[in-house]
Amino acid sequence: MYRKPDKCPVCDSELKITKMTCDRCGTEISGIFSGCRFCSLSKEMSDYLIVFLKCRGNIKEIEKELGISYPTVRGYTENLLSALGLNDSASEGPYTKAGIFKMLERKEITAQEAACMLKELEE
Repeated sequence: MYRKPDKCPVCDSELKITKMTCDRCGTEISGIFSGCRFCSLSKEMSDYLIVFLKCRGNIKEIEKELGISYPTVRGYTENLLSALGLNDSASEGPYTKAGIFKMLERKEITAQEAACMLKELEE
């Protein structure tokens, strides 16, 4: 089965779902249907979301599962939030000093990663 395209290949506008079919009985329903916000995620972002949920958002576990560094995990998470329209442009970032220290205490990040995050907050 193919992945549903998001954009029109001719004019780059959003595509709408206009027909659905039941594989079991052959019933067809037509109309104009909107997809969910998760439907428009790229395969890469969808795969990352699965790993994120599987690891219950634990950064260390995500790093291990995907074999990537903390900054890469953070970048993927920011991209995912943006793709889902959940990024809060009014905030300074996803972390606070207290949150960083709690993550360090729970051993979700290393002292070096915490130092980098704290430095980013100051900038």
